[in-house]
Parts: sequence; C-alpha cells; structure tokens
Amino acid sequence: MSTLSRIAVVLLAFFASLPAAGSEDDLGMKPNVVVIMADDLGYGDVGCYGATPENLKTPHIDRLAKEGLRFTSGYCSASTCTPTRYSFLTGTYAFRVKGTGIAGPNAPALILPGTVTLPALLQQAGYKTAVIGKWHLGLGAPGKGPDWNGELKPGPLEIGFDYCFLLPTTNDRVPQVYVENHRVVNLDPADPLWVGHKKPSEDHPTGITHRDSLKMDWSHGHNSTIHNGISRIGFYTGGHAARFRDEDLADKWVEKSEEWIKQHKDDAFFLFFASHDLHVPRMPHERFQGKSRMGYRGDAIVQLDWCVGELVRILKQQGLEDNTLIVFCSDNGPVLDDGYQDGAVQQLGDHQPAGPYSGGKYKILEGGTRTPFITWWPGTITPGVSDEVVCTIDLATSLANHLGVEIPEDACLDSLDVMAALLGRQGAQGRSQLMEQDNGARGNYGYRAGKWKLQRHGPGQPKKKATSSPPAPPRFSLYDLETDPAEKRNVAQQHPQVFERMKAELQQLLDDGRSRLARQ
Repeated sequence: MSTLSRIAVVLLAFFASLPAAGSEDDLGMKPNVVVIMADDLGYGDVGCYGATPENLKTPHIDRLAKEGLRFTSGYCSASTCTPTRYSFLTGTYAFRVKGTGIAGPNAPALILPGTVTLPALLQQAGYKTAVIGKWHLGLGAPGKGPDWNGELKPGPLEIGFDYCFLLPTTNDRVPQVYVENHRVVNLDPADPLWVGHKKPSEDHPTGITHRDSLKMDWSHGHNSTIHNGISRIGFYTGGHAARFRDEDLADKWVEKSEEWIKQHKDDAFFLFFASHDLHVPRMPHERFQGKSRMGYRGDAIVQLDWCVGELVRILKQQGLEDNTLIVFCSDNGPVLDDGYQDGAVQQLGDHQPAGPYSGGKYKILEGGTRTPFITWWPGTITPGVSDEVVCTIDLATSLANHLGVEIPEDACLDSLDVMAALLGRQGAQGRSQLMEQDNGARGNYGYRAGKWKLQRHGPGQPKKKATSSPPAPPRFSLYDLETDPAEKRNVAQQHPQVFERMKAELQQLLDDGRSRLARQ
C-alpha cells in the first residue's frame, strides 16, 4: 500500500469515528441556549408557516426554519402570556398554582425564591443566565408587590437569572419604565414613581377625558393613564425621566442582548429574549411602519423578524453559531382587536394569523396554543420538518437531562424530556399527550393525545347574551385533528370509547397533580 493510500485509510477511519449531526453523542454537548419567545404570534403569522410575501415578509425567521427544524405541532402551554411564561420557567402547568392568571401592574412575584426553574437548573450546569424583554410575572414580595422607588425583589435574580433588563408587565399596563436587575432605570428620586388602580386626582388625564389627544385610540378597557399618546390599563404618576418611548422597545432589547452576549461569549449562557412586538399597543419603530400590508400588527411582525436576524448576526459575529441552540416560539396565539384601534382587523385582508386552526389568544382551540416553533443549531440539527408534539413547558426537563442536572422529584411537574425530538434525532418521539389552558379562570382545558383533541369547558362559562351570539360550547367535545384541524365537528357521538377514554385521562392528569414521572 502506498503512503497516500495509508493516509487516505487513516483519514477515512478518523472521519467515520466523528459523531454525525443528530447522533447520540450530541447529548454530551453543552450549547449556549437562546429562547426567543414572541408575544401573540400566531401559527400562520410568518412566511415559513404560510404567511404570504404580499402581506408581509419574515426572511430571518424563515431562514431559521430552513436551516433548522420547523415543528408543525409546537405548542405553548396556555393561550395567555403569564401562564405560559410561568409554565415555561417552572416546568409546571400554571393552572396547578393559584394566582398565575394575567398579572396586573402591581402584581407581586409569581415565582418565589426557592422554586426550581429552568434558569436555576442551567446555573447548576455552569451557565450564565439572563432575561431581556417582557417579564409579566410580577415583582416584589407577596402581599406587598413592587417597590417602584426601591429594590424590586424578589424578581428574576432570585429565581435563577444572573441579569435582567425588563419591561416589568405588558406595555398596555402601566408603568412604561425599564427595570434592570433590582431597579427602575434612570429613576429620579425627586420625581418618585407611583402606580395604582385608582385615578390619583380628578384632573389626571386619561383615555376617557383626553381621548382627542391620543395618537392611538382605544377600543375597550385601555383608557386610563396616557403616556406617549396612548392610554393604558392602570394609573401612574412621576418617574418621567425613566419613561421609555414605545417605538424604541425592540431596539433596546437587541442592544442589551448584544452587550450581554459579548460579555459572556466565553461562558456557556442562557438568554431568554422575551419580545413584546405584537402585543398591544402595537407601536413599531418608525422604520418598520408601513412595511407590511396589515397595519401596525403586520409591521410589528416585520420588526420581530428583524430582532431574530439581529440575534443571529450577533451570534455569528462572536463565532458562537455552531455552539448555540436557538428555540423560537410564542407565548400564545394571535389576537386582532385587543383593546386598541390599530387597524389589525380592518387591514387583515386574506392573511390567516392562526393558519388552518380556529381561535387564538384566550381560547383553548388549537389557534390559542399551537404556534410557530423552530429549533436551530447549525451542524447539530439537520434541517427539516417535524410533526412531533413539543411544548415550551418541556425545555426545563429537556435541557436539564441533556446537561446531566438532576431535577428534584417535586419540581417541573409537567415538563417532559423531548430533547431528542427538539434536536431532530431519527426515531425520536415528542409528547404523547398535552394539556392546554386559557387564562385559568374558568377551568377550560384542551387535551391532545395523538390525533384526538378533547375540549373541556368549565361551569363558569358566560351565558348567551344575544340571539346573534354563538351558542355556549358543550361541557365536553371531541375532535379529530387530522381531518378537522379547525375543531368544527364534534365527533364525540361517533367515537364514544375514545371520548370516554380522553375524559378519563384528562381527569387523571388533573387529579395526579403532575404528568412528569419522578424518574424523568
């Protein structure tokens, strides 16, 4: 054998010994993790899930899907923001814990110190952790709430995050200030911030008394304190030097993310990038206004897409892309008129925000919780499409097991290990079942197992108010998602055994108080 032949044999043997992308050896790798959670983004709101370029373009999200794994059955756990975020961070369905509905402006911390969380688990694996963007999980001690002029704790830093730069609630709720770690940014002690539920004085301007001055009118509910020409939920005074401009939110999230990633490029890190773009009031930066055919809601999607592109750019410029897992998801499905007259309904055209599904935000229909869900890890995830069922609630157990971090038996009660499915490994399976909730106030649940979907509506449903209103839904109904993805045909009578089995399984999951086995 010639020298060249021997070299060729050695090289072939060497390359054959290397792990292939998506192989079992991937479990030993320790990637950076970036979770990009959109807000109110529907299944059909981006190009790779069916949005047409005539309405809006999302090239960066589409590229993420083309280079990664696009899930057709990717879910959040609830059809409203606070419950999904709670479940995502704790690995436990929010409906199991009282007080995890939509958090108000002065809500105390909903996740208390000592709770096992996704970032805390990653800290045990040596990760640096940060949350940048919308929080909406409360700040401050139970029974007290946030001290806006002092230390805002407990908060993210007490439950596993090393750094936070936050929009403390949602931007349709007061106050319009940034929180960095434990303090309101740029707060002038001579101009203290007050936040409350009642009008502070008779002459305090509101969306009702000064409606003619608004640059974006309200349609319902959002008519209290005015800031930046937009009235909000709740009241506040003071803190003028700390107040931000709505149009600048996305730029600030990207700016702070770039700073933090550069600081920790030599560490293993976890970044929770919590977008707010689509949530009302939709007020994208001026450079994105008019970039879609669908008004500010479409323009906000274009802005979100820019954020995704910027995060990928930052990772590539720091040489981190081959060792970073990005998970792109949403906290719930779409909503059009959510309290402001911003053209979302009038300029919708033929766009279908929820894709082929019915419902959206606030609903237990598929459109409320089935959203875009993409995983991206160049060189490890083979590009493709997966029909496996995965959920944002599963990231805690999936990543902890991947990194060899033990989860206490009484933690992450509903988070399953679907890491192999997230990486697109051949033959990997996702969830066999999934519970879906709305805000949790009425006991409404969706339960999916395979192709079957059970809807259970709680006893507290609103009564029919007018002859034109749709009839109240039955207490239980069954749907075949393969033939009826829009959940229009109740087939409980045609499949009585499946119907009874699904009801029993759902009740068992409710009674057990958990769905993760202790050994998982």
